[in-house]
Amino acid sequence: MMRKSLVFFTVALLASLVSAGLSADPASSERRNAVMAAAIRLPAGAFAAMETIIPDHIRQHVRFLSHDLLEGRGTGQRGGDIAAEYLATQFALYGLKPAGDNGNYMQKVPLVGITPSPETRFWFVPSQGSAVELKPLDDYVAYDETQQSQSDVDADIIFVGYGIEAPEYNWDDYKGTDVKGKVLLMLVNEPPSDDPKFFKGPALTYYGRWTYKYEEAARKGAVGAILIHKTDMASYGWEVVRNSNSGEKSFLKLEGQPELKVASWIQYGVAEKLAKAARMDLNKMMTDARSRDFKPVELPIKLKAHMVSKVRPFESNNVIAMLPGSDRKLKHEAVMYTAHYDHLGIRPDMPGDNIYNGAEDNATGCGILLEIARAYGQSVAKPRRSIIFAAVTAEEQGLLGSEYLGKHPPVPAGKISLDLNYDDVKPLGAPEDVEVSGAERTNFYPLVQATAREFRLTIRPDARPEAGHYYRSDHFSLARVGIPSFSVNEGMKFKGHSEAWGLEQDREYTTKHYHQPSDEYRPDMDFTGDSAMARFGFALGWEAAGLPKLIQWQKGDEFEAARNKSE
Repeated sequence: MMRKSLVFFTVALLASLVSAGLSADPASSERRNAVMAAAIRLPAGAFAAMETIIPDHIRQHVRFLSHDLLEGRGTGQRGGDIAAEYLATQFALYGLKPAGDNGNYMQKVPLVGITPSPETRFWFVPSQGSAVELKPLDDYVAYDETQQSQSDVDADIIFVGYGIEAPEYNWDDYKGTDVKGKVLLMLVNEPPSDDPKFFKGPALTYYGRWTYKYEEAARKGAVGAILIHKTDMASYGWEVVRNSNSGEKSFLKLEGQPELKVASWIQYGVAEKLAKAARMDLNKMMTDARSRDFKPVELPIKLKAHMVSKVRPFESNNVIAMLPGSDRKLKHEAVMYTAHYDHLGIRPDMPGDNIYNGAEDNATGCGILLEIARAYGQSVAKPRRSIIFAAVTAEEQGLLGSEYLGKHPPVPAGKISLDLNYDDVKPLGAPEDVEVSGAERTNFYPLVQATAREFRLTIRPDARPEAGHYYRSDHFSLARVGIPSFSVNEGMKFKGHSEAWGLEQDREYTTKHYHQPSDEYRPDMDFTGDSAMARFGFALGWEAAGLPKLIQWQKGDEFEAARNKSE
């Protein structure tokens, strides 16, 4: 009986579209075919709710969230707090229940802001010759992760290649070397390979991320770590490092784990001078580091650093809402949607436009999150499992809000079937393909493929696997606690344009606007693709919420053990 009524609803809807004259429009015809197929698995009420998702709703959210009045939505800053209140207000208007602390929409995230002081000094001191003092921001960036107002380092520098210990790949850059009390010099990224069984070939794994390298150095007792930045290896220029590591940087309040007194980056040219002072050749050092036989090399140079920091304990908020599930047994389980609302705030020391508005990164993701939440909230039909909507803070500070959410979820991690994340969904028009990198690591992937076909979307592999996008957005924090997670985004092919055009738009944004004040809202932005990704994600989440069993990682995946532990 349910099937008959659903078919009747779909036919009636199509008839109304035809009578409205939409059949004469090829674009409308394509859209009608896609939504008809999607209706096969969606109840009539859910399908009708999905149909209300439109570009202009997302546009208005993006316009407000990226307005100068919100001052770049800095973590722990006035503009970020205004954004959080806006998000909570929207959730309330949609009729969603608060799922934060003590019956509120806000989940308090304890943070510590660290601002390097101009009194900080940073020298390379060779065993022979004069000390070389580096210039902050131009030559290096550095933070004291111990959350102390002052720390001093006077320690030997050891080159440890890529700074990776990965037994599953038979790779160990440390070779048992005692690095306690030392400063570790290391390369960004990981050993290059085209073999998918060796560090996943061209794709970057977590071992290549700077966060892992700092964590591993601290675990081994080092007092400092220095990453050598090289644009082609990092997949972004020095200006991204500089902009992301100047001014106040936030950290989760320490809970007893070891931390570095110096967590730093240096320009490639500075590293060349450092190697020359050590009477070594940087190119040869980098070549040697690509071998499994590489062993750490102690340089005849010390790092002398006087780290002075302004330490500001504060709280920011994740904004969390929930739509309770309709199934008596399954409502205690959930599907989650996430997007980060923070950006880089205001840099008062910069001349000219110093507001990092973050229109694409990530007002777009928040606009999509809100529009999906609104559609779920007004749907006559209700999903079987509960749906959680989480706008998280401090992503730009190192995925901190989502890390805290993963450790303190409103529903136990083992009961969360899936997280769908939205981050930087470019308003470029109607997409013809979609990126869901990481979905293939889960047993949900066949349904993702089927849904993509219904929406006439080709699944595109990660356009830049070497950039390690999977480990650079909030879904990763949820994956680390075992929740099957991935981001949903457009690919590179848009209607009316070639793939080369899409790739060029991506390149231009990365080089000219990413983490720069020019990432601003423009009236000519086309949010058609953002609404398409919202509809696609709505359908995926609804399907996940109705599955008989919780979604799992594929056997052998790096997050499978965390999933098994959380259940």
